[in-house]
Amino acid sequence: MGAKTVNKLTVPGATLHYEVSGSGPVLVLIAGGGTDAGIFGGIVGQLSADYTVVAYDPRGNSRSRYDGEPVNESVEQAAEDALAVTDAVAGDEPAYVLGSSSGAITGLELITRHPDRVRMLVAHEPPAVEVLPDVVDARAFFQDVYDTYRRDGLEAADLLFSIGTGMDQDELPPPEDLLPEYVELFERMRANAGDFYQHKLLPFTRYEPDLDALKVVADKIVPAAGLDSAEYLPGRPIQVIAEHLGWPVVTFPGGHGGYASHPAPFATLLARVLEAELP
Repeated sequence: MGAKTVNKLTVPGATLHYEVSGSGPVLVLIAGGGTDAGIFGGIVGQLSADYTVVAYDPRGNSRSRYDGEPVNESVEQAAEDALAVTDAVAGDEPAYVLGSSSGAITGLELITRHPDRVRMLVAHEPPAVEVLPDVVDARAFFQDVYDTYRRDGLEAADLLFSIGTGMDQDELPPPEDLLPEYVELFERMRANAGDFYQHKLLPFTRYEPDLDALKVVADKIVPAAGLDSAEYLPGRPIQVIAEHLGWPVVTFPGGHGGYASHPAPFATLLARVLEAELP
């Protein structure tokens, strides 16, 4: 594993923070929600032995600051940000991509808009609830989270969101056992939470994937969900998408944040999935 390099990339309306480790084919990690590049810290070391691993803070999160005041997120813009980071590191070569949560939604839009730039997309629990048969209830839940944040503040929204998505079941170590870099990560995530509820939650969860376009590139998409979270709200849409694509869902260790709670087995399975790339 080579040393990690930290970089900045100017894109329309923001400056993106991204980190590069290792060597080999490019693997882009797209974080979701109010997280940032640091959320993948547990898997980068293992993967960077064989890949040039790129992780970045989505615009508005942590060290990727807006040029001006925060604005409502656009999934299309998020995909263009992912493309810009990919191009900055991979050049003309297509990249492997792992997107998780809203990062998986970004990945789905990226491969829809720029299929030639993606070698393989592992879409881990995109909360694209518009594909669900009970979309009305799912849409109402996220609207309730948004309204709760606006009316009652961050703590109330966090409680409702974590219980309703099953993320209160994620097996993360207690704060006193966290390494300093993870303490800093969770402090950054906490600072990002308001912008997430205000500007990102509804635009991402109301995203409607183009299933016909995804079907065309189905051989480059790996639907994925956590063993402990597949039946919770964020894990259910990928099952519908997988049925449309004609592929089974690959079950990863842990829950919605399995890359953080079970990093070694998660990275091992991810490497096997990437190695099984179809010709």
